[in-house]
Amino acid sequence: MKPLNLLYANDRPGTYPDSWYAATATPLEPFERLKGQTRADICVIGAGYTGLSAALHLAEAGRDVVLVDAHRVGFGASGRNGGQLGSGQRMDQHGLEKLVGQDDALKLWELAEEAKDLVRSLVARHKIDCHLKPGIAHACFSTREVAEEHDYAEHLQKRYGYDQIEALDHDGLQSICPSPAYVGGTLDMGAGHLHPLAYALGLARAAAAAGVRIHENTEVHDIKTGGKAVVRTTHGQVEADHVILACNGYLGGLDRKVAARVMPINNFIAATEPLGDDATKVLARDVAVADTKFVINYFRLSHDKRLLFGGGESYGYKFPSDIAATVRKPMSQIFPHLKDVKIDYTWGGTLGITMKRMPYLARLAPNILTASGYSGHGVGTATHSGWLMAQAIIGQSNSTGFDTLARIPTPSFPGGTMMRSPLLVLAMTWYAMRDRLGF
Repeated sequence: MKPLNLLYANDRPGTYPDSWYAATATPLEPFERLKGQTRADICVIGAGYTGLSAALHLAEAGRDVVLVDAHRVGFGASGRNGGQLGSGQRMDQHGLEKLVGQDDALKLWELAEEAKDLVRSLVARHKIDCHLKPGIAHACFSTREVAEEHDYAEHLQKRYGYDQIEALDHDGLQSICPSPAYVGGTLDMGAGHLHPLAYALGLARAAAAAGVRIHENTEVHDIKTGGKAVVRTTHGQVEADHVILACNGYLGGLDRKVAARVMPINNFIAATEPLGDDATKVLARDVAVADTKFVINYFRLSHDKRLLFGGGESYGYKFPSDIAATVRKPMSQIFPHLKDVKIDYTWGGTLGITMKRMPYLARLAPNILTASGYSGHGVGTATHSGWLMAQAIIGQSNSTGFDTLARIPTPSFPGGTMMRSPLLVLAMTWYAMRDRLGF
């Protein structure tokens, strides 16, 4: 059986989804498809945050860069996500201390802080209008979860010197997010949120201005490795000294080693009609929220006062026929007063996850690097990973960050590429049941 091509399974070729993001971002004129043969110092495959960041930083260092994407810049998860710029890594520091030891756990925390700073500096330096604002609240459903959340905030303050998190009791969280579902949590003002597609398009503008040769509607079918790599596309090819794979959930069969460790899954977001003055019944402060469900709910207000709510369960690689119903169910559980609110936009997206929920960075060959598998934590981590790969190629001393992330154990998914999806369905069903039962 021929595997499903996720580049085209849920989307129209070369077209952004009908999202609120696409409706409100300032568009870019399409970049021409690659035709014929060309030569570059580096060929970057994938024009999301990872590829755009890598290409931009390499071009600014004087390298000749070709960046190709099968669809449009920011087409994938980079232009569809919840827009949350979170602190730390996707795995918390307790888990990292056990997984990699105290020294590397500290390095990983510092890299995550560096990632947030990088995003902020890129937005400022390139004047990217993406509504970047501070604040992410973490909302809990039980007093046990609240105690754990507060203990973790104290751990970050004492061991890592991070003092940007405020512990919130029931009234404290309700003053920010008046949902009857939540009983407390924390507020991290060192984190932030933004318009993800506007940010991606801003990076693309900056990359093009720096001299990156961007080609859209250019699907890569094969990479010939060797001293000079050859990237073959539908209508042409690129010979390059180095190749960067930045495809995340849309990798397909380009590299088996990556495909075994990075698995695509789908997630969904709905944008309500503008809520006007009633927006304060959802969020009284302009911060983003993520909660403690395994099948996580995440949300924030848009600049035109819509609720952008992400969540819902759907298994398999095809998007559900009714995304609005998929998202409305958890949204109504968090905000019962919105059970009949009009939904103006819905969209899905494909992201990459790993077994450990940590990014997978690797040298696949001496001149081929990859970064992906951000597991829902990609706004900062993907941008930073692109920069780290650029530094590794340039040979800068600060490229040790790439090696620190590459040392993280990244096991293959059990069952291979054919059985991993059914096995994930079983696991997700179990965790979703735990969510419903309140475990």
